[in-house]
Amino acid sequence: MTDDIEKQQVEENSNSSLFLRTNSGNKIARVTTSGDDDEILHIGDTKMFKHELMAAFGGDLNPGLHAPPSRKFGNPSPLGLCGFALTTFVLSLVNINARGVTNASGVIGLAYFYGGVIQLLAGMWEIVVENSFGATALSSYGGFWLSWAALETKSFGIAEAYADPKDMENVVGYFLLGWFFFTFIMVLCTLRSTVAFFGLFFSLDITFLFLTIQKLGNSPVCGKIGGYFGLLTALIAWYNAYAGLATKENSYFVVKPIFMPGAAHA
Repeated sequence: MTDDIEKQQVEENSNSSLFLRTNSGNKIARVTTSGDDDEILHIGDTKMFKHELMAAFGGDLNPGLHAPPSRKFGNPSPLGLCGFALTTFVLSLVNINARGVTNASGVIGLAYFYGGVIQLLAGMWEIVVENSFGATALSSYGGFWLSWAALETKSFGIAEAYADPKDMENVVGYFLLGWFFFTFIMVLCTLRSTVAFFGLFFSLDITFLFLTIQKLGNSPVCGKIGGYFGLLTALIAWYNAYAGLATKENSYFVVKPIFMPGAAHA
């Protein structure tokens, strides 16, 4: 075929059928849809699901199937997920008192720059690539880490503002409780995504729940449980980041998404 087909055009005819055409106008293949929700594409004699043409797994931080962005940019999700994962991982090790460490001051730098600023920037780029969920999630958790770092930074004088240390513990408990509610909303928005993506937000929500109980209920045991769930959350976040980074061109191990029940045909 001598026609240039790199810039194929899609045209709708009077019968609501679609045809792929070359630049010169020659028809290549007829495109039709079938299924209850038009989830199946028929391109000539080839049949495939719409989700097979889209990147609909955790690495895209995309819980639904939406049209590809109109601009060509890199995927910022793995960067944001990695920033979140590493900061969560280190703090969770402190929460479980790994090797006897109980002071979280060493995590503050990570929280400001990697989990905070870098993740916030990734969230802003999610807006550019037209992913509202990714923008909301990454930007919000970037803000979480910046807020947590401020609470732990002595020069801000937040802890010193409370005469009774219990009041500070309660305020931090309220802070974590709010993030529990926010994360629950994120969980609801991943029910038609992949198992790994849903697992990320579900385990994070459980982490916030136990850390909230630790602060408001003065329960060190719940703090440790929250730390273990935090470690699990970090590992799942890294897994989702890898899913968005690994391709057939750069790795022998490419992640095959496992969809939540009903998600693959949504």
